[in-house]
Amino acid sequence: MRKNKNIKEGIFRATEKKFGFVEIVDEEDLFISLNKSNQALNGDIVQAVIEKPKTQSRRAEGKIIKIIKREKDTVVGLFQKSKNFGFVVPDDKKFSTDIFIPKSKCKIAKNNDKVIAKINKYPKDKKNAEGEIIEVLGNVNQAGIDMLSVIKEFELPNEFPSFVLAEASKISQEINIDDIKNRRDLRDDIIFTIDGEDAKDLDDAVNVYKNNEGNYCLDVHIADVSYYVKEDSKIDKEAIKRGTSVYMFDRVIPMLPFELSNGICSLNSGQDRFALSCSMQINKEGKVLSSDVYKSVIRVTERMTYTNVNKIINNQDEEVLNRYNKYIDKFKMMEELAIILKNRRLKQGYLNLDIPESKIILNEEGKAIEVKKYEATFANEIIEQFMLTANETIAEKFYWLEAPFIYRVHEVPEYDKIQETNKFLFNIGEKIKITRENIYPKAFSDVLEKLKNTEYEKVISTLILRNLKLAKYESENKGHFGIASKYYCHFTSPIRRYPDLFIHRVISEYLRNNFNISQERIEELENKAKKYAQISSETEKIATKAEREAEEIKKAEFMQDKIGEEYIGIISSVTSFGIFVELESTVEGLIKFENMGNEYFIYDENRKMLIGEKTKRTFKIGDKVKIRVLEANKQLKRIAFELVEENENI
Repeated sequence: MRKNKNIKEGIFRATEKKFGFVEIVDEEDLFISLNKSNQALNGDIVQAVIEKPKTQSRRAEGKIIKIIKREKDTVVGLFQKSKNFGFVVPDDKKFSTDIFIPKSKCKIAKNNDKVIAKINKYPKDKKNAEGEIIEVLGNVNQAGIDMLSVIKEFELPNEFPSFVLAEASKISQEINIDDIKNRRDLRDDIIFTIDGEDAKDLDDAVNVYKNNEGNYCLDVHIADVSYYVKEDSKIDKEAIKRGTSVYMFDRVIPMLPFELSNGICSLNSGQDRFALSCSMQINKEGKVLSSDVYKSVIRVTERMTYTNVNKIINNQDEEVLNRYNKYIDKFKMMEELAIILKNRRLKQGYLNLDIPESKIILNEEGKAIEVKKYEATFANEIIEQFMLTANETIAEKFYWLEAPFIYRVHEVPEYDKIQETNKFLFNIGEKIKITRENIYPKAFSDVLEKLKNTEYEKVISTLILRNLKLAKYESENKGHFGIASKYYCHFTSPIRRYPDLFIHRVISEYLRNNFNISQERIEELENKAKKYAQISSETEKIATKAEREAEEIKKAEFMQDKIGEEYIGIISSVTSFGIFVELESTVEGLIKFENMGNEYFIYDENRKMLIGEKTKRTFKIGDKVKIRVLEANKQLKRIAFELVEENENI
């Protein structure tokens, strides 16, 4: 029987507006309107038929004809109780049905409890799903319940199994002195960790000096986690499942047990630690002339913070300068090298997108009491440039060895998406110069540089960011578009990322066997690299979503007592239904058309702006506007503003 080319299988991705898309492997998504979804839920594997083929201006449209597999059988949400029954409103706003709970299945759940409900009957014939309460997390206003709900919603592994903890407890917290003879002993070198004040798992340390030829020597020492986490051990299998550590303000869900992440693998100052090191000789133009990778034993000289290093390189704080007086030249040299490395990257097309990060401060009860822009200093830049260089060096070295490996891949963006951005750029006399065959990061960075410090800088940075594909892990090297690198991997964080731990294991095996690995073992590692790259890409997506949702909840919580207050903000996005405005604190809210005054607005997609039908007043990304806070709902993860006055008057 011939296969119908119009019938496609994929994953249904719902939106909050109830329509959705079917993600099809190696094809464009298929649009599904609300009445064509066949009551599929977000994440379900479905079969859909194409009803309207793709045109130049519209993607293909279809309807779901079969639900092959349900993605979820449990839902985290808010329990609402009535006299004879209850229902659960899911936390996931893309989950398109409330869950009806018969009275006999409500258990001890009270009104406004956060709960986990098991789905016994999926929605059918326009009826809601039906289920039962299987766990009560606590009252919605109870401290910590919001973050616990996120953990449960994304099924994050909040605790380690007892057999993993038992294995971890047997690991010595002192290095094995018998193994020092197999390593380069660098315990007398001046080595620093440089991290945030609250960092606990310190997995990278650095040293910079100059050789007789006047070249820079950069040593990057990374915790030798693979020495302790043996292949196929219980800890290793658990780390594969977790894939990454998840960071949620007042808590961390670590990839590795405490004995490793904060213990023997953490590069604590003054303590002997095993490391996997990469030493690079770099010239004054920032080119890596030679490199060496080897096993080492180190003793970190000082545990430095970004704040203090920044004070040193800027001669800002007498007390800090006196305290670290004998190392000042070291830090000045680090600054010098980081500037050289960054300038080289920028010339190659490194996309220096200035997208602000948030810092959210919680009180002892876990409530958000402050939201502000995370102030990255040049000390952050020093470590970023050093880690990027080590990652590139390791990736290139093992690529040419044809070793089984996991690369960090960031593929070239789609030509058609870039042309959409060009429609906007044409209006201001600029263009990202590309052809279908030649899409290079330099074309993007050139435009970013031209528009730097202009009114268009914010809008073009935002549009370019939306053009870019998501970075992922793959066993095949495809380069990294965003940092304009032909070879790139994640080598520098084996405590918190599994791909780093895996390639440490590969590197260690190559070193141990003098780079002579059997073909059988290479094939085994290649299969593992492919498998772990896929798992790690998926766990990373889940962790990113969980962290983003936690941030949205805390920002809404912070704004709850600010209803009616007025602020100046910057338009961060323009849509066909309103504008998003970002405040100086990084809090973002939506102004719907009905909250923009008594005027009808036309959405000009090419110029990414709204135009008032009568007054011709315009709103575009980067414009300053004055807003008033209308709503802040942490349950809905929603912040709404209204316009106070037009942008021209600010």
